[in-house]
Amino acid sequence: MSRKPPGKPRSEKPSAYNKALGLLTRREQSERELKAKLARGGYSGEESSEAIDALKKQKYQSDSRFAEMLARSRAANGYGPRRIAAELKSQGVDDSAARSAIDGLECDWTDLGRQQLQRHYGSKPAADLKERGKRAAFLLRRGFDASTVSALTRAEIGDPGDEFD
Repeated sequence: MSRKPPGKPRSEKPSAYNKALGLLTRREQSERELKAKLARGGYSGEESSEAIDALKKQKYQSDSRFAEMLARSRAANGYGPRRIAAELKSQGVDDSAARSAIDGLECDWTDLGRQQLQRHYGSKPAADLKERGKRAAFLLRRGFDASTVSALTRAEIGDPGDEFD
């Protein structure tokens, strides 16, 4: 007499549509991200494309909504516009949607950069040019543009002539 192993019986694999819908219920996903996850799940490219097209028509999947969510999240974590744009591009979001999402943040990038400097280095100004360079590199890695970085690091270590003003 053979017995079935304990546990629930193995069910059929869900359709690509249902799998993608389940992924979207957890968080926003880009089209590229969904396609990759469905491919790893063993779904054909055609089946995945049809499912994603249906989800787009029903407004369940939107790369622009994904871009807005990711941009808000990254800005809240202290990343600059260049880093956010690069991440959106790596997720397959087109340039216009990425630019729109970043512009929609209405973020004061200089203030955000200042906060990141203070969080990482404290309130003490840079002691010398080498330290100033380290701080500038930190901000550049976080995705702030050169003009913002220059303004923040120059303001931190005053010009030598400032002592006599």
